[in-house]
Amino acid sequence: MDTLLFALNAILPIVLLILLGYFLKRIRLFSREFLSVGNKVCFRVFLPAFLFYNIYSLESLRQVNWIFIAYGAGAVLMLFLIGLACSAIFIKDPAKKGVLAQAVFRSNFAIIGVPLAMSLFGEAGAASASLLSAFTITEFNIFGVVSLSVFRGGEEKPSAKKVLLGIVKNPLIIGIVAAVCVLGIREIFIAANVSFRLSDIGFLAQTLEYVAKMATPFGLIVLGGEFEFSAVGRLWKEITFGTVMRILFAPALFLTVAYFFIPSLSGEHFASYIALFGTPVAVSSAIMAKEMDGDGELAGQLVVWTTVFSAFTLFAAISVFRALGVL
Repeated sequence: MDTLLFALNAILPIVLLILLGYFLKRIRLFSREFLSVGNKVCFRVFLPAFLFYNIYSLESLRQVNWIFIAYGAGAVLMLFLIGLACSAIFIKDPAKKGVLAQAVFRSNFAIIGVPLAMSLFGEAGAASASLLSAFTITEFNIFGVVSLSVFRGGEEKPSAKKVLLGIVKNPLIIGIVAAVCVLGIREIFIAANVSFRLSDIGFLAQTLEYVAKMATPFGLIVLGGEFEFSAVGRLWKEITFGTVMRILFAPALFLTVAYFFIPSLSGEHFASYIALFGTPVAVSSAIMAKEMDGDGELAGQLVVWTTVFSAFTLFAAISVFRALGVL
């Protein structure tokens, strides 16, 4: 029961924020214009700040378990390739292909995953998950741009140059690269015994934190405002495919492989992997899809339904690994 309550406590706040956005639209407090602009602001300002803040908040990159990192990053790459292949083979509409490819590999690791790992294995779990997030969140955003660019709705296939340019100009990638650069400067300062840090500029650090913390609630509320229950009937095949691949296939495959074939992993590593592979589709995937001419409606549906059902699949995964004595 405690495990179920924990999973529900992780998921329900997200569901309630989505419902709040839907309710505000129904009472006509949100207009289509507001939701469209809100989507752009979240994608171009709030989410880049969120990613920058999360990565810069890492303590250090000096002590890294590279087997743990390599497996997590490699698994995301495999899921990306599986998502591309399945979408190319089974989905006809180009605008839906990139969205469904994202659903396979792109979990809500930043928003739900890191707190989940902390709850499962304390500070050690949070530290491992935060370190892993610096690599996997970068992958999520690069692969997201690639999948949405390759399958751009109805347009002629973009050249490799256009895809690369899309990656370089993507606000989320810019936020990640900026954070890694600043983190690298911090490491140089540490090595040179220089005490100055970005966090020492109090007003700047506080402003960044405020903006970063707006990304999740604002993005979820806007997502709820754009959600339409009437779309479920039209999109049920795609929703079922994306939901099964994200919260059943991905954790079942890669958690099983990690348990049986990587004996050097410990509890905090498995807590991080449950958070990486088992959490629902990232909210930013819906925002990015709409900004890059993907099927934003389908992307929003996938965020909602994977979030709802992941409460039960996360409960199952956590229960299994607790029974195995790993957590």
